[in-house]
Amino acid sequence: MNWRLPWRRQRRPLPSPLPHSVLPWLLLCALATAGPHTLHQPLWLTAIAGLVLAWRAWLWLRQLPLPPRWLLSLVSLGSLAAIVVEYRTLLGRDAGVSLLVLFLALKLMELRQRRDGVVVLMLGYFLLLTHYFHSQSIPTGLWMLLALVLLTATLLRLHGDDRARPLASLRYAGVLTLQALPFMLVLYLLFPRISGPLWGLPRDAHAGLSGLSETMAPGSLANLIQNGSIAFRVQFQGETPPRAQLYWRGPVLDHFADGVWRARFLPHRKPQVEARGPEVAYVTTLEPHNQRWLLALDSPTAVPAEASIGHDLQVLAPAPLTSRSRQAFRSVLDYRHNRQEQPLVLQRALQLPAERNPRTRELAEQWRRADPRPASLVQRALAHFRQEPFFYTLRAPLLGRDGVDEFLFATRRGFCEHYASAFVVLMRAAGVPARVVTGYQGGDINPVDGYLTVRQSDAHAWAEVWLEDQGWRRVDPTSAISPARIEAGIAAALPDDEALPLLARVDLDWLVRLRHRWEAANNAWNQWVLGYTPERQRQLLSRLGLQQPDWRNMSAALAAACGLLLLLLTLWSLGRRPRLAPEERLWQRFCRRSARLAPDLARAPWEGPLAYGRRLGERLPTLAPQAEAIAGLYATLRYGPPLAPRDRQQLLERLAACIRELPSRRPS
Repeated sequence: MNWRLPWRRQRRPLPSPLPHSVLPWLLLCALATAGPHTLHQPLWLTAIAGLVLAWRAWLWLRQLPLPPRWLLSLVSLGSLAAIVVEYRTLLGRDAGVSLLVLFLALKLMELRQRRDGVVVLMLGYFLLLTHYFHSQSIPTGLWMLLALVLLTATLLRLHGDDRARPLASLRYAGVLTLQALPFMLVLYLLFPRISGPLWGLPRDAHAGLSGLSETMAPGSLANLIQNGSIAFRVQFQGETPPRAQLYWRGPVLDHFADGVWRARFLPHRKPQVEARGPEVAYVTTLEPHNQRWLLALDSPTAVPAEASIGHDLQVLAPAPLTSRSRQAFRSVLDYRHNRQEQPLVLQRALQLPAERNPRTRELAEQWRRADPRPASLVQRALAHFRQEPFFYTLRAPLLGRDGVDEFLFATRRGFCEHYASAFVVLMRAAGVPARVVTGYQGGDINPVDGYLTVRQSDAHAWAEVWLEDQGWRRVDPTSAISPARIEAGIAAALPDDEALPLLARVDLDWLVRLRHRWEAANNAWNQWVLGYTPERQRQLLSRLGLQQPDWRNMSAALAAACGLLLLLLTLWSLGRRPRLAPEERLWQRFCRRSARLAPDLARAPWEGPLAYGRRLGERLPTLAPQAEAIAGLYATLRYGPPLAPRDRQQLLERLAACIRELPSRRPS
C-alpha cells in the first residue's frame, strides 16, 4: 500500500527560463526609470549603475555566463557602505532612492528565470514613483507616462509572445494605459488627500528647497539672483499696481553682528496700520521654500485664517511650507505702520556691534551734528549714495572685519544687500531706528494667463526707518544707485557682462512668447492638478452631495465610481467582440444540436467539419445524408472560393433548412 501523502506526490513546476530577446527591453526599462536620477544622485553611484548595465549588455551580446554570486555580493556590500558614508544613513529620500537604483542595476546581473524579470519590472514601477520626490512638472509626468507604457509592454512580452513586433507590444500597452486613465482620475478625485511628504520621509524629505533665508550676509542675495526659477505667482483682482510699488515683504532682520543680519523674535503685538489708499486684493501661489514666511505685498491688511501677521508686518504660516501653497491677501500700498512703537523695539533698532566700522560711525556723527533731524539724515544718506562713485554690481569684492567701512570708503561696489546694510548702519549710528527687510521686488506679467510671475532673480533687500509721528517708512537705497532696478527689473540695472539667468536678457520675441506659453501651461498644471488640496477635495465632494465627507462616505463613493467604470468598460469590451459570419453561427448551432442528440458524439475542438460529418453519419446512419450535406455546405461557404452574393445567400438558406430538419431526439 502506498502511504505517501497526496502533496508529497506533487512535483513543483520547473522554473521558466528568461527569453533571450526580453533582456534588451529590461535594460531599456532600467534606463528609463533610473536614468533621470543621475541629476540628483552622487556621481560615483551613477558610474557604478552605468558600468553594471553596460556589463550586462555586453554579456548578453556575447552570450557569456553571468558573474558568480560572491562577486555580486562584494559589489553590493561595497555600494551599501558607500551609501552609508555618503548619506550617513540608509533611510530617507536620497538614501532610499540610491538603494533602489543600486538594487535595480544589480538584479539585472542575476536574470535567469522569468520571475527575475518580474522582480526587475516591479522595482522599475516602484522607482518610477520616486521621480516626483524631485520634480512634479509636466515633463516629469510625460516621462513617467512613457516609462509606464514601456514597463507594461515589457511585462506583456515577458509573459506573452516575446517575438512579437515591438510596435505591437507598445500599442497594446498604450491601450491598457488608456483604459486605466478613468480609474486614475476617479482615484485622484476621491481618494483622501494628505498633506506633507509621502510615507513621511525623515529629515531630507524637503531638502534642496531654495529661497530667502532668515539671515543676510554680503553676497547672499547676489547668489540667489542667478537663480531664474519661479518663487511665486500672483493673480490680482483688478488692475495690477505699477512695478515700482511691488514690494513683497519677507523676513525682517534687526540684529547685526559679524557682518551678518539676522531675524530676531519681536514681542507679540498686533501691528497698527493706517491705510492711506485703496486696498488691493490678490491671490498668491507660493512655491515651497521650507520656511514659514508668506510673501505678501507691502503692507498686508488681511491674511489667510491660518496665518498670523507679526508686529513687523511679517506674515507667517503655522508650519514651514513644504508644498505649493495658494493664499488670498489684501494689502494697501500707501500706509503708516506703528506710529506708536514699543521702546524695546526702538532700542533694538539702534544696536550696533561695539568697536566695528569706526569710519562709518564718524561719518554718521558728522551728519548728525550738521542736522539732527531724522528725515534730513535719511536724505543725506541717499544723496551720499547718488553723488559718490558707487556701482551696482553682482561681482562685489569680499569684505573683511569692518565690512561697512570697506564698502563705503574703499570698494564702493555692491548689490542691494550691501546698500541696505550700509544704509541701516549709517542710520543707527546717527541715532535713527532702522532695520533691514528682505523679500522680492517687481515681477513680470504673463500675457497668456494674466498672472504676475516673481522669480528668485527678483530677490531684493531694502531698509525701514522709524520717524516720529510717521512710524516705519520704507527707504530703498538701491533706487538711489540704480533706479532702473526698481522701474524695469534686474536685467535693465546690471551691465551686459553680469551673470544672470539665461532667459533674463533674451530679446527674441518668439522665445519670450514660447516661455510665456510654457509657464502658463505649468501654472495651469499647478493650479488644477498639483493644487488639488484637501480643501479643494472637500469642496468638490460637497458639490457632489457629501456635505461632511468621512472615510466611510468617501470609500462608498470610490467603490461606486470604480464599479460603474468597470461596468462601462465591460460593456464596451463586449460590444467590440468580433461578430461571427452567418455560416459560422449556423455551424455552431448544428454542433450544439448534434451534441444534444448524441452527447457522446460532440465535436472535438480540433475536428474539421467534413471529418465530423462523416463520424456523425457512421454512428447515426439515419442522419448521415443530412450531416454530410451540412458539413459540405459549411466547408464550401467557409473555405471555398469566393461566391457571388446571390449564390452565397442561396447556400446559406439551404444550410439553415438542413439544420432545421434535424430531429429533436436521437433516432433509434
